[in-house]
Amino acid sequence: MVARFEVEHSLPPLYVGAGISSRTMPESMPESLTLEVAAVTDVGKVREHNEDAFGHCLEAGVFVVCDGMGGAAAGEVASQLAVDVVIERLCSVSLPEDRCRALEESIAAANRLVHTQSAGDAALRGMGTTLVAVAIQGRSALIGHVGDSRCYLYRESRLMRQTDDHSLVDEQVRLGHMTAEDAARSPLKNVITRAIGTQSAVEAEITELELERGDILLLCSDGLTREVPERRIAAVLASSATLQQRCQRLVNAANEAGARDNVTAILVRAN
Repeated sequence: MVARFEVEHSLPPLYVGAGISSRTMPESMPESLTLEVAAVTDVGKVREHNEDAFGHCLEAGVFVVCDGMGGAAAGEVASQLAVDVVIERLCSVSLPEDRCRALEESIAAANRLVHTQSAGDAALRGMGTTLVAVAIQGRSALIGHVGDSRCYLYRESRLMRQTDDHSLVDEQVRLGHMTAEDAARSPLKNVITRAIGTQSAVEAEITELELERGDILLLCSDGLTREVPERRIAAVLASSATLQQRCQRLVNAANEAGARDNVTAILVRAN
């Protein structure tokens, strides 16, 4: 049985958790952008434990998805630790010039904590997690990621991927040594080349995106993108359903396709 819960609209500013959540931010963003968020996580059809974690701090414009690995409870520990650290650090930053450095430092801090916990506890040895985080201020969205959890932008009926997977096959595709079709069939498609916590230091990839009214950002674990083609994701986002309904439909689509991994999605809409 998958545990799910609704989060009431009276949530405090900080929310970190698993299940389902949906909130709308009051009209307080610079340049009159408002943010709305919806999130769903699901254990999927094969796994016994959900090693994904997500968090958001809507008032600070911070959103995070992590996909843990390590077996038993270790993956769950790694992903939750990373989410907690990034949310806690970024929610205290308010100056625009601090955001990029704060994002880099929060990811580095998450890496140190997960690595230290892994080294100090035999039951957690070898754990790690992917991470994708977005920090929005005004119309600027900073995107930081490590591993193969992704961020997409949906704008004017187009779905545009904003992150390159730190994975063996995706890097081979970018180098022209492998086609996307070959990568999807490769037995090495689950091999990632960077992760939070597996080494004492990690380099996060940080990019910046200028948001427009009506944009939707999708942050997700690979449990969604391995099961649901991008054209199907775009079709779901194009619907007139509520943001929460669209988020749930993305997860449902992954489950309908077999959901061999945990599935997590966050949708953030700029209004």
